[in-house]
Amino acid sequence: MENRVDLLGTFQASFFAMTRLSSLHWEILRRELEKDKSSELIAEILKKTCLSALGQKHPPSVKYRRFFLTELIKTLERGCLEPLDELYEGLAGVLRDQERPDCYKTYLLPGGDAVTLMESVALVSQGTTGLVIWEAALHLAEWALEHQEPFTCRSVLELGCGVGLTGLVVCRGCSPSSYVFSDFHPSVLHRLRANLELNGLGEGDPGGEDGCAEAGGVVSVEELDWESVSEERLREIGADTVIASDVVYDPDIISGLVKLLSMILRCASPGGLPQVFICSSIRNPDTYNSFKRQLEEAGIGYDVISGAGRQVLSYHRVSNIEMIQLTLHTE
Repeated sequence: MENRVDLLGTFQASFFAMTRLSSLHWEILRRELEKDKSSELIAEILKKTCLSALGQKHPPSVKYRRFFLTELIKTLERGCLEPLDELYEGLAGVLRDQERPDCYKTYLLPGGDAVTLMESVALVSQGTTGLVIWEAALHLAEWALEHQEPFTCRSVLELGCGVGLTGLVVCRGCSPSSYVFSDFHPSVLHRLRANLELNGLGEGDPGGEDGCAEAGGVVSVEELDWESVSEERLREIGADTVIASDVVYDPDIISGLVKLLSMILRCASPGGLPQVFICSSIRNPDTYNSFKRQLEEAGIGYDVISGAGRQVLSYHRVSNIEMIQLTLHTE
């Protein structure tokens, strides 16, 4: 950690993304507090997190804020520093709050922009896992920010987009000409539309901060059933780039996914064959290997995109993640 500004930025980004508290730089904070023997730095952290305008409008979960404030108090007291009334008042206020089934997560982007999403507190809610942000979506979003060519001024289709994290980052940071968020579960689609509105992106609105001037940057939501979608509909969408994250988790849906990917690769847009990228957390190697085997059987090849890339979003990297680009075998 180079200086106090970096430390403040790390605590701010970690707080709003609800990063695992044990991964925060508590020891560095304690050393900084020992240098000046004042509680000023903790007061600054508080102003950038709980007491900030964003913290008031789109706060993390009650449980997370309670633990965060408790840890700040412990750090303050261990250093025998002057008490901060606003710190204890903040904890008292959180203790009065009731936990909700949903909470906000905000990811601060490298350019200074931010993406805020509402997600479920529970991993499984309303019969789906699509109401939370998964690590592969964050990995794919970071990769897109670092490799913008497949997205800039191109039509993008995302399969199984969930609450919309990857797509919102791509729209904010890569200026696609159009972006189609697609999923099938009704609760997921409802939450997705709410998150688009939360970030100022209603359907039909420009997708980027500046957008792609040539094409307008239109955002839309598609209810896409992998088993029944037609080639005609895929041609109408006309994606130049197709992405998906954490869609390879259930053996029962792999055959439908492979069939869909085969159709996508054979439904060329006016610009030619689409580029297709799949990012997966490998929780069950047998399931993932089955997916790869069925790709090969369908005449689809894949190239592994190596390297985790630079981490620019605040989250705890723990999963074994692989990203592949699909290719259509030619005879």
